[in-house]
Amino acid sequence: MTQTNRLSHVEIDDSNLPLPTPEIEQERKVAIFDLIEENTFALPARDDREVPPGPYHLLLAIREKRLVFEVRTEAGDLVGEFHMSLGPFRQVVKDYFQICESYFDAVKKLPPSKIEAIDMARRGIHNEGARVLQERLEGKAEIDNDTSRRLFTLICVLHFGG
Repeated sequence: MTQTNRLSHVEIDDSNLPLPTPEIEQERKVAIFDLIEENTFALPARDDREVPPGPYHLLLAIREKRLVFEVRTEAGDLVGEFHMSLGPFRQVVKDYFQICESYFDAVKKLPPSKIEAIDMARRGIHNEGARVLQERLEGKAEIDNDTSRRLFTLICVLHFGG
């Protein structure tokens, strides 16, 4: 992948969604920062159409109960829009939020060994969500594991309100 196969800007359309908790807002900021710092995002050629090179701007949204990836060039030209069912994400997002709650509670009152065990479970669920995302984006966008993990965090933020 080249320097053009990346995201240079990520935005979340959270209009009409409830305000996230401070913990969720913090995860969102960290995920966007980490995603912009290092990511792999490429659009494959489809139907013999040439794909404009990146870097790309990504808008994530939930519209009509579907997850939307809107991809634009840095000049603002739309180069792709993917709509995906939220169904495949529902259980893993629910599990992720439950384990995150346990983790945030544990940090306040449990010993480090217990916190570490909960964090390992949290990372495992997060990895599962990232795997589901990579499967759902197959043929639409090419992303690496770290990019998928960070995007999954942002999907959780959106799903929280959706």
